[in-house]
Amino acid sequence: MDHAAATGGIELTQIVALLAAAVIAVPIFKRLGLGTVLGYLVAGVIIGPFGLKLFQETESVLHTAELGVVLLLFIIGLEMKPSRLWNLRRQIFGLGLLQVGLCGAVLTGVSIVAFNLDPVIAFIAAMGFTMSSTAIVVQILEERNEVSAPRGQRIVSILLFEDLAIVPLLALVAFLAPTASEEQGISVWVQVGTAVIAVAGLVFAGRYVLTPLFRLLAATRAREIMTAAALLVVLGAAMALEAGGLSMAMGAFLAGVILSESNFRHQLEADIEPFRGLLLGLFFLAVGMSLDLGVVATDWPRILFIVAVLMAVKAAVVYGLGRILKSSHADALHRALLMAQGGEFAFVLYTVAGGNGLFPADDLAILMAAVILSMALTPLAPISFRWLLPKPAPSMEGVEVAENLSGTALIIGFGRFGQIVSQFLLARDIDVTIIDDDPEMIRNAASFGFKIYYGDGRQLHVLRAAGAPHAKIVCVCIDDKEGTNLIVDLLGEESPDAKIYVRSYDRSHTLVLRQKPIAFEIRETVESAMKLGEASLGGLGFTADEAAATAEDVRRRDRERLRAQEAGGIWAGDQYMYMTLTPTPLTPVKTESKPLSEETAAIAADEPAAPAAPGAPVEPPPEAEKTPG
Repeated sequence: MDHAAATGGIELTQIVALLAAAVIAVPIFKRLGLGTVLGYLVAGVIIGPFGLKLFQETESVLHTAELGVVLLLFIIGLEMKPSRLWNLRRQIFGLGLLQVGLCGAVLTGVSIVAFNLDPVIAFIAAMGFTMSSTAIVVQILEERNEVSAPRGQRIVSILLFEDLAIVPLLALVAFLAPTASEEQGISVWVQVGTAVIAVAGLVFAGRYVLTPLFRLLAATRAREIMTAAALLVVLGAAMALEAGGLSMAMGAFLAGVILSESNFRHQLEADIEPFRGLLLGLFFLAVGMSLDLGVVATDWPRILFIVAVLMAVKAAVVYGLGRILKSSHADALHRALLMAQGGEFAFVLYTVAGGNGLFPADDLAILMAAVILSMALTPLAPISFRWLLPKPAPSMEGVEVAENLSGTALIIGFGRFGQIVSQFLLARDIDVTIIDDDPEMIRNAASFGFKIYYGDGRQLHVLRAAGAPHAKIVCVCIDDKEGTNLIVDLLGEESPDAKIYVRSYDRSHTLVLRQKPIAFEIRETVESAMKLGEASLGGLGFTADEAAATAEDVRRRDRERLRAQEAGGIWAGDQYMYMTLTPTPLTPVKTESKPLSEETAAIAADEPAAPAAPGAPVEPPPEAEKTPG
């Protein structure tokens, strides 16, 4: 441990501790519904210098772990083509600028009044809290599959503007420093010029260098070289923009956007994803390690007051701005809860301010602790969504509710299964009524010329309104086992004369349905699996008649097994299955066996071949053996 500290490296025991902490804490917090981010943060606190003291110096870990945020922004950039980014320009430079400016101004005023801070210190403290945590917010959006949703895109746009605001804020800190001079003013303009040149160089390289480079590397068919090239592009772009005064995350994001229209986009995403997840988890662990429990224990009333006031005020400002800009209550509240925390940029801003003599050491430690605690509280936001966010009601625009309908046939559920079933009835001009409980699907079906009515077939009054009592047949095509059983029971009472045809979820569901008054049931995947199995035999060289005979044999055995299971339960009927219990050679025999004597040759010639074991694989025909494998 001492050697690691002396050399600035990390010992193997520390790497094991990091992995063990993540493996133990994250599943527990995920199981408790608290999210993975909070699990990482708590694990970091436990193993850090203020917990079990497995790490004494966390800055090197945090610096390395920031690459996780870099890779995360690169993958987001890959999903955002330039045209899509251009469409978000108003949200980035409009909504982003308004939120950063308004939050910064209000939080500065609150810091002066509530915390009695000097205006300069109050401004820097407020701006550190104004910048939300890109890593935490985007991770939560990803876990909730909201990154590509409109509300998620607005949040990502704001985060992008916050990254762009880093350069002017750091320049402003330099101006506010007690030792600020005219030379610093000149250097700021040099820094801005350098940033512009760095961005231009990155765009040029992305358009004219990277795609030919990846095409050349792909021709080598060396997967590890493609992975190395992907990492080189991401880290090189991050380093280039960092040298230009922008953030590494911004460099990675721009690289992703530039490569989003490349033919290698999916390959790049697959190569980067494992590193992204691991390093992002390490980043959250390092943030947890950075929490000074000594400072928290000494000044916890003040720290909690700062966290509560700043998070509440920032959330109120974000919510109010959203409502002013015509966002719905749910969207504005969602954004306020996710973006109420301070972010990782505060570490940079506060450290630079402290180094320029703007912050006393005590204030710096307290503000750092407040930011980390606010980040730790943010993963709890999704839990509050269940109570605070109203459940969005589906839009019924263009959707007609089932009422006073009648038809010869009734189809319940118009998903992939129901759509195919409907074709058979419509092909014969049968009068068909179709209901489904997904308004979006109904609108999509209408664009293709289908007339689908809205209704949940699990409710008796809906079945009556859809004409179930008068239908000759009812096809239940939904993919919900319990819902299917309920519909069948209701139909048995309400439509005893109707023939009921049912989509079964699996074998155990089939056994349940066969105890009910239905005319027909079929497992949803059985026929497609039968056809695929039959086709695969053809691919191995078997004739069409041989493949068809095997398919009929498998169908017969499946029917026999179902009959056995109806009588003896789900575990009965195994004797009707082909099983791979007989071991086969790892490699095919390349030479024929030869008898060692005339006596053994005579015995081998007279002895009949042993029958194949039950379940043993069938030998392919001679034609298949001649094909190269």
